[in-house]
Parts: sequence; C-alpha cells; structure tokens
Amino acid sequence: MDRRELMKYLAASSVAGAALTSRSLDAAQVVGPQVTTHSADKLPPLSVPAEGKMPVAFVIGKDAEVLDFCGPLEVFAQAWTKDGNSLFAPYMVSGTMEPVKVGGGMRVLPDYTYKDAPAPKIIVIPAMNMEGLPPDMFDWIREASIKTDITMSVCNGAFVLAKTGLLAGKRCTAHHGGYFRFAGMFPDVKLVRGARFVEDGKFASAGGVSSGIDLALRVVERYLGTEAAANLADGIEYQGKGWKNSDSNDAYATLPELNESTPLCPLCLMDGDRSIKTIYKGKNFYFCSQGEKEFFDRHLDVYDKFVAEDTMRAVKPKN
Repeated sequence: MDRRELMKYLAASSVAGAALTSRSLDAAQVVGPQVTTHSADKLPPLSVPAEGKMPVAFVIGKDAEVLDFCGPLEVFAQAWTKDGNSLFAPYMVSGTMEPVKVGGGMRVLPDYTYKDAPAPKIIVIPAMNMEGLPPDMFDWIREASIKTDITMSVCNGAFVLAKTGLLAGKRCTAHHGGYFRFAGMFPDVKLVRGARFVEDGKFASAGGVSSGIDLALRVVERYLGTEAAANLADGIEYQGKGWKNSDSNDAYATLPELNESTPLCPLCLMDGDRSIKTIYKGKNFYFCSQGEKEFFDRHLDVYDKFVAEDTMRAVKPKN
C-alpha cells in the first residue's frame, strides 16, 4: 500500500470516526516537539520470564502496511537472551483464519483468530485499511491489553489503537501525513509531532513505517538491555539510530510551507488539486480530494493549533 492509498484509507476512516470528529479540539492537548518524548529515564526495565517465550501478537487487517509489521517482526524474532534462548514467540492474529491481503499484494495466513489467540505480552498494530474493520478487533485489543507489557502501534496503526479508547489522555504519534486527521478525530489523545516513537506507560506508538523498527528495538532494550539491542541492530545490519533517540523525526515536527508554488494538501501533504480550494485567513489551501477539504473545513482549529506550535518552536532557543 503506497502513501497515497494509505491516506485514502484514512479518509474513509473518518466515516467510522464521525462521532469523534464532531467534537471540538478545544479539549485536545496537542504536544509540540519541544517536549521530550523519550522516556528511557522514566520507564523501568521489563522483566524477562524465567522460562518460556513471550507471545507477541501482530494484528493483521486488510491492506496492512508490510514494513509496519514485518520490521518489528524481524526484530522480535531475532531477540535472544544471554542463555541463547529466543525471547519472543510472534504470531499473526485476525478475525478469521482466511489469508489476509496486505500491502503489495502479499497474503498473510493468520495463526489465530481473536477467539483463540494466546494472551500476548506485546501487541503490534500496523497501519491498515480502516474501512470496515470488525468490532471484535477493537474488543480484542482492549481486552488483551489489560495483561500486556506493551501495546504498540506503528505508523497510522495509531488510528486503530486510538479508536479502542485506550489512548484517551495519553501521548501518541503517527505517520506525519496523518497528523492533521488524527488530531481532528481523536482530540482526547495528546498528539506528538516529530517523534520517532512515543511511550506512555504500557502504550507506545511509532511514527511512519520504518519507525516501527526503532520502537521494537527500544522494546528489546527494555527487556534485555542496551548492549543486547545494539547487538541485535548490528546483526540485522540496521544503521538507524532512532531507537536511541525518539526525537529523531524532527524533520516532521512542523508543517511544510504551504503556498501557491507548492500546493500541498495540508492534511496528507500530497499534491493538492488547485480546483479543490478553501480560503482561510486570506490564504489559499488546496486539497487532494473533496473529502480532505471538507475535513479541513470542519477542523480549522487543528490548523491554527499546529501553526501556533510551529511559531513557538521557531522562537524557542535551541540548547
């Protein structure tokens, strides 16, 4: 599933989230990038069981972004204890045992359904087509998360996790192309822009696509320590350092310049269509679809809040 398709699916999700989008963002707490997002000094290490592997559930839905779940899957599958035992037991879970068609046409065969899946210690939720997701997916995530060490989303899997209600009052990030819609749909979640990943208690969220690898390495670090996580990264030849610094998505912390020469859609940041336009505060905004325009028009306060954050960021002295 490419980025344009991903944003299209998110647009479809606004129908399912209509009750949420009708609320004002006045109650929202959108956190700017000036807030430290890495909680390594706040969250304690996680306990490794004396014996047995810890189940890791990958929630798979239609058009799931492949790297969102395959990246973390590789990390968890390669995590070994000092005794030479694999630490995790990953499995795929879905509504039925039928193959699920995910991004790029790949078909994934679930190991379990929501009715018979073993209780996970970690849940991984990738971005997927939000349209028509079964209610039992959300019910299962809510129920299973009671006993997890970590429930994590990757990319716009944050929309799925937020829709469960588990993120209410908590901090979260998502793909930078989904920030605007996320802030509008879930005003009770504290959106953090420009974070590689965010941790808030047992809930964690990664930014776009490859960020899931960093969050998975961070999870391994909490179980096995920094040296083990570094060795794992070296073993899979992963050169990214985002797992050590959750603020490393700084390039996405502010809105790009939106002007006549670069008519980007302010929601998904894809090319805007000059025939689909809103004039707000004397400025022209162009959109990739009529649906994006209508969402923007209903949530002008999100745009104002983002601009205010960006202004504060620009004048804040750098350390």
